[in-house]
Amino acid sequence: MPELEIHHESEHAIDRVGQKVGVLAAGLAVALAIVSIASHRTHTAAIIHKSSANDSWQRYQSTRVKVHTLELGEGLLQALGGKVNRVSADFAAQKKGEETKGKQIQKDAEKAEQMSEADERRALRYDIGGGLLEIALVASSLFFISRKGMFPWMGLIAGIAGVAIALSGWMI
Repeated sequence: MPELEIHHESEHAIDRVGQKVGVLAAGLAVALAIVSIASHRTHTAAIIHKSSANDSWQRYQSTRVKVHTLELGEGLLQALGGKVNRVSADFAAQKKGEETKGKQIQKDAEKAEQMSEADERRALRYDIGGGLLEIALVASSLFFISRKGMFPWMGLIAGIAGVAIALSGWMI
């Protein structure tokens, strides 16, 4: 004769607290994913801006070398004397152009450095927020092992702090 299984309602009782903690953990995981992506993209932007600043400083150095070369040429012309006014005027015009170009390149380099530093500050906030969200996710998950109500609360507090710090990165 086949066995007859009798199910009792207590066997399939819905764990309301477990469901809420599960939803909390899922929300924390989504927030962590968003903050992690923002952090990675911001670190990449910082590297790009730093690279741009380095390139600009390299161009600035090349203009400074040209200016010094032109100054050397002017000095040699003065030492030689004679009818060199036209060449001297040419050197002066080139020198002025290189100095103007150098100042613009210097401004561009400084702007790129400032953008890189701002990206680094923003990325740091994302990293701290992401770390707190990871802690929140782990703390919330500990509920399922221990069934202690303090863990979801710890996770919620750490999650709120993590989201707040990450959001402050958007404000920079």
